[in-house]
Amino acid sequence: MNSFAHVIDKTQALNTTLAQRMVFLDVTIGTIIQNYSLDEAGYRGERFSNWPKDVKGNNDLIAITQPGII
Repeated sequence: MNSFAHVIDKTQALNTTLAQRMVFLDVTIGTIIQNYSLDEAGYRGERFSNWPKDVKGNNDLIAITQPGII
């Protein structure tokens, strides 16, 4: 079996599983975000620039303020 056929088999298996139940994929996104060394302003972005509390470390917020990282 070539490597392309292996990918198709894995894709079909995932699609079958997704059709049957909920699937959670856990990735090391936190480590990837840390590599960007964002400061407080990097986490805030423009949208949350006046937010009354610190947001540095709030990796969920990155999906809104830095979608290119995610």
